[in-house]
Amino acid sequence: MRNDQLTLNVNVLDVGLHLAAWRAPDLHGRSFLDPQHYRRCAELAERGALDALFLADVPAIRDDPRMKPSRNLEPTVVLGTVAAATENLGLIVTASTTFNDPVELADRLLSLDTVSGGRLGWNAVTTYHEATAANFGLDGHPDRATRYARAGEFVDVVRALWDSAATGRAVHHRGEHLALDGLLTVPPSAQGAPAIVQAGGSAWGRDLAARSADAVFSAELTLEAGQRHYADVKDRARRLGRDPDAIRILPGLVTVLGGTEAEALARHESYERHVPAGHALGRLGGVLGVDLATLDLDAPVPDHLLDDPPEPERFRGALGFREAVVRVARERRPTLRGLLREFGGYGHRLVVGTPEQVADTIADWFETRAADGFNLMPDALPSGLEDFVEHVVPLLRARGLFRHEYAGTTLRERYGLAGTGAEKGATA
Repeated sequence: MRNDQLTLNVNVLDVGLHLAAWRAPDLHGRSFLDPQHYRRCAELAERGALDALFLADVPAIRDDPRMKPSRNLEPTVVLGTVAAATENLGLIVTASTTFNDPVELADRLLSLDTVSGGRLGWNAVTTYHEATAANFGLDGHPDRATRYARAGEFVDVVRALWDSAATGRAVHHRGEHLALDGLLTVPPSAQGAPAIVQAGGSAWGRDLAARSADAVFSAELTLEAGQRHYADVKDRARRLGRDPDAIRILPGLVTVLGGTEAEALARHESYERHVPAGHALGRLGGVLGVDLATLDLDAPVPDHLLDDPPEPERFRGALGFREAVVRVARERRPTLRGLLREFGGYGHRLVVGTPEQVADTIADWFETRAADGFNLMPDALPSGLEDFVEHVVPLLRARGLFRHEYAGTTLRERYGLAGTGAEKGATA
């Protein structure tokens, strides 16, 4: 049975999603490296009884450091600090299946799950940023099909290793991408196993989600696209013999809040004025894999630029983000300028408005089965999160859509999941 309560995580992207968030008056020059900043965000999230604090990880420099801080603390270290400062908040850490060792990662994650009392989730990603490969001494970046094949095997092995902590039986695995004989000595998880989150929107990603994930971090810009993504992943899970309600579909939601719509727009503009001209156009072109610089902003995007990549497995960007943008362009036929407004440079749905408008969006997506909840992405932190907790959460509670207080002690209990979720593919 579907959980009748929203799942709400906050995705703490250093000091906020907006490129100019670091200019916010409640921050200092090194807030993105300050453990107290993350603790403050965690305390706010727990005050609102949110499900989890979500940390991304890009083990390479991605953003231009002239526009946005490009250094980050390693996420499991940050979440260790957050675990010590909270009692109930879930902790979701991103870690790559492409650039990690399964035994070391399984041990590290289960250790963090243990010290947090069973509050951990793992966002298992394949890392598509090509610059990362050089950081690990590789001559080239693996292609998409290889990354996802390794990811499926990697997740199976990690799950088997987590089981070994409870059974004491070693994992003996010989596969296409991994070979190991391992046994974890960490205590077994209080929640059976850490929850698995998946964040890829391509066909490979959706297959991995249907087989292995307890939650999916999706990226859809419109309600209709969200409904199709929701139904697709649930149907794939059903065909694999899984209960589709055992997977939480959680799109990203970018929020810019104000007491009135005019105040929200003014807040948004206060950050937007610091963004270099052409930045959003460049980001959109990067998502589509084409150069948009010479196009007329007041004309629709040409159809041929929206065609599928001739070799999707060789496309180096995120296919999920690309497909979300292409769907909007094909179905609504906006001008390039209109598509830029819809995309916003973020890749996720953007709501600039009042608490009531944000609550309406959340309720609409939840009640029409476009989402089981959201990964919240405030424009600036901690202020954007505080506004959400103080003004949006009460509205959701008044509608009967969100808890007043925590129930249960583990992340799986909070997500309405039992046991270890999906079947495990590796053997012990």
